[in-house]
Amino acid sequence: MNTPDDLRYSSDHEWTRVESGRVRVGITDFAQDNLGDVVYVQLPEVGATVSAGDSVSEVESTKSVSDIYAPLAGTIVEVNAELEGQPELLNRDPYGEGWIFVVEPADVSAVDDLLDAAGYQALISD
Repeated sequence: MNTPDDLRYSSDHEWTRVESGRVRVGITDFAQDNLGDVVYVQLPEVGATVSAGDSVSEVESTKSVSDIYAPLAGTIVEVNAELEGQPELLNRDPYGEGWIFVVEPADVSAVDDLLDAAGYQALISD
């Protein structure tokens, strides 16, 4: 499984990337592989205030429906509208074009509390 070293990870299989004080969020390669072919993504609402652990989105695949959780508290400021017409981007490019949303964090340092790549690898190898 691809687990880039420059990202932080939640135990719910979301990845985060800090970009100019905002945090881009998607699902990990491990998550998309376990989901199978993604057929629909329900995007979160721009402007929504979220707490860490809140369910903010849903991904439907040929196997199941899975919640996507906010890895940290803040406000949703952007969503990836490309996923509405191309949900398969989550499978094809989970760390690039398959991102789901961007959050303006209440505290950007909260990202440091998430798992690093080695910690996430340990989680998924259990």
